[in-house]
Amino acid sequence: MTETTETNSAPATNDQNLTGRICIVTGAASGIGKGIAIRLAAEGAVVVVADLNVEAAESTAADLGGGAIGVSVDVSNREAVDAMTSTVMDRFGRIDVLVNNAGWDKVGPFLESEVEIWDRVIGINLYGTLHCCQSVVRVMKDQGHGTVVNIGSDAARVGSSGEAVYSACKGGVVAFTKTLARETARYGITANAVCPGPADTPLFAAIAEENPKLRTALEKSIPLRRLAQPEDLANAVAFMASPASSYITGQTLSVSGGLTML
Repeated sequence: MTETTETNSAPATNDQNLTGRICIVTGAASGIGKGIAIRLAAEGAVVVVADLNVEAAESTAADLGGGAIGVSVDVSNREAVDAMTSTVMDRFGRIDVLVNNAGWDKVGPFLESEVEIWDRVIGINLYGTLHCCQSVVRVMKDQGHGTVVNIGSDAARVGSSGEAVYSACKGGVVAFTKTLARETARYGITANAVCPGPADTPLFAAIAEENPKLRTALEKSIPLRRLAQPEDLANAVAFMASPASSYITGQTLSVSGGLTML
């Protein structure tokens, strides 16, 4: 059983790594989120694996060890998000890092898309980040420290055919992250965005089923000639989550193999 720490106390950790820090990662039961959870745990963090699939979340947490727990959350539902925050606070007494990774998309031409799909994409990708940030950052403000890493997308920076609403959501996440960074810096909180390019994940595999040539076309267009692996994104997130980045806030980092150079 992990000891509870007072909410307003700073983590008793090494100043240069994540040892002992309580880190929530949403959508962490698979794909990029799982890669992030594995990397943070390897750095000594206590990881909260938050996912809609609670069984997968608990399984991932068991594999991580180090006091990790799995919790159920639907990031598009504010009550569920607040319940997640309460669960973590009841268990650990503080939240040091929030990684907003949960996401979803359905690829297709905008003019043929349906409003119901827009609502789901916006609910998960944009509202999900807003819900989690407001719920958790209120805790961080009270405790006087915290780190937020929002997973954006290079679709936010250059657009992506077939992902109009998703691109709009991720553009919103990038802009929101900058404003959050400005508003919360006075409370010892940093906020940054990490923007993946095309990544080899279950979500990409589902999208590519309808377009078998997509992977090959993307690999040809990426200077490093491969899709990102979850660990590529996880390395960037681990840096942004760590004390080593404590003087970096309001920034956007692309991890795309050179596909975007901004």
